Amino acid sequence: MSIDRDTFENTSEDELVDLSVPDQVLGFLVANEERAFKAHEIASQIGVDEGAVSTALSRLKGRDLVEHKATYWAVTDDAERLEGYSGYERVTALFNEQFGEEDKEAWREHAPEEPHPSVEDDQ
Repeated sequence: MSIDRDTFENTSEDELVDLSVPDQVLGFLVANEERAFKAHEIASQIGVDEGAVSTALSRLKGRDLVEHKATYWAVTDDAERLEGYSGYERVTALFNEQFGEEDKEAWREHAPEEPHPSVEDDQ
């Protein structure tokens, strides 16, 4: 997985080495949580061998951190499960360093007042 120059210069070697293939895979899926991907697509996006990605996905599935359907993989929607995974913390910290932390209030400011048409009205 590539990193920006600022991260390269300001992150210790130990921190960069600590990002294992499962951490990279999970980080990619978390960053793209609204989509599901094939293993080869994940591999090409993070720059890791497809075999290593497939092994990582199987291990992550064993921990209930990812979901698998046919040939597609997606991150779990169980936030508590993700937060309990130690690699998630490292990945989140790295992404926050690279891209900045999300501002939930900024998201709320720009959220539409009406629900999306795909959301069913329970009334």
